[in-house]
Amino acid sequence: MSYKKALLAGTLALLAIPAFSQSSPAPVINQRKENQQDRIANGVQSGQLTAGETKNLEKKEAGLNAEENRMEKRDNGNLTARDKARLTRQQNSLSNQIYRDKHNARVQNTRPKTEVGQRQRNQQQRIAQGIKSGQVSAGEAAHLESREAAVNHEIRSDRAANGGRLTTKEKAKINHQQNANSGAIYRKKHHGRTQ
Repeated sequence: MSYKKALLAGTLALLAIPAFSQSSPAPVINQRKENQQDRIANGVQSGQLTAGETKNLEKKEAGLNAEENRMEKRDNGNLTARDKARLTRQQNSLSNQIYRDKHNARVQNTRPKTEVGQRQRNQQQRIAQGIKSGQVSAGEAAHLESREAAVNHEIRSDRAANGGRLTTKEKAKINHQQNANSGAIYRKKHHGRTQ
């Protein structure tokens, strides 16, 4: 009789495991977030994603992370089946956006010939590495890419106004902005917090 009770207790314990694991934060959702961050980082590294596209993707990712945190907080650290379904739909949408942005005609110059262009490329590589390693969160990446996009816009405007070239004064101003951005990248990557 005790053998049957032990067998029954063991069976009930095994059946309870899935019920408990369903209410905990979903490992599938977390793995998917990590995969999408890797896809974004790869797009930045390869030049398939511009700073502006990366900024928008990372803002969406940060919003999705914040929503997940609110859901978990509301339910004592757990995600309901409804929460998981909603997050999955949003991740599907973000995944499609990553694909569209990586496969459109907009790209970064991966072989710049100027010092300004090489510096832009190096900073994109550093941001991509930070995203991939988890040193830079989605929100931080969005902020960094916003700064990069602003400098890129200024460079394009200055070149358009000067027949495709930058004046010495413009180069100095852009170099100053790139120094500030470089410092921001360093601080975000070395603050000790990871995703």
